[in-house]
Amino acid sequence: MSKQHLGHTARKRFGQNFLHDNYVIGQIVDAINPQVGQNLVEIGPGLGALTEPVCEQIEQLTVVELDRDLAARLRTHPFIASKLNIIETDALKFDFTEIMHDGAPLRVFGNLPYNISTPLMFHLFSFANKVQDMHFMLQKEVVQRLAAKPGNKNYGRLSVMAQYHCHVMPVLNVPPGAFNPPPKVDSAVVRLIPHQTKPVDVKSESSLNLVCAKAFNQRRKTIRNSLKDCISEQQLIDLGIDPQLRAENLSLQHYADIANSID
Repeated sequence: MSKQHLGHTARKRFGQNFLHDNYVIGQIVDAINPQVGQNLVEIGPGLGALTEPVCEQIEQLTVVELDRDLAARLRTHPFIASKLNIIETDALKFDFTEIMHDGAPLRVFGNLPYNISTPLMFHLFSFANKVQDMHFMLQKEVVQRLAAKPGNKNYGRLSVMAQYHCHVMPVLNVPPGAFNPPPKVDSAVVRLIPHQTKPVDVKSESSLNLVCAKAFNQRRKTIRNSLKDCISEQQLIDLGIDPQLRAENLSLQHYADIANSID
């Protein structure tokens, strides 16, 4: 299958894989369920596979697109250009509060490039209190990591931080053939709904992030060893946590307790 699609060549450096399966596109748009008057934001609209059907249902859509050729195409789109607020920038560096208006929370969606999906989600978590929900197409493995529970091999820092910020709901699996060019992996759509009240009390989110990063960077070690720079074995025991456990055995509550004890 040619990488040429409507005159645009998919760029490896942007991790571009364009969605073209109408049945899958319809399922994703149904999952997003866009409504008139909502503050919808699409990250990486690409060739408009989701942009066009979403615009059929609403009057205004903000899109964040880094590829200047694709942004230029959208500006001259024959049907939807008038509905678009096009922001040509890197979503990883964008301050999403700039597009808040009338206090309406953001509804964010996108077919995320694989190479930026994890850092982009961490960036978006920092705006979680401004977001109603997020729907993302991701590598299936990333969705499994987002939803993983303690003890699962996919459970890691992303699982803990995502579940601290959001309710994670896998929505549907998407085969490689739905894209052009087809990626080498399966994809999936996930719905992330930020918690109104966080499931655990944390004094400092940066401490929680630090503890998770330290623990999972050396996930084969026991936490007594991987966390020895920030907490003693006795402190772990005092918190009711077995120092012989490994990172993947600790719950979000455990990580919150450790983070709160090092502050």
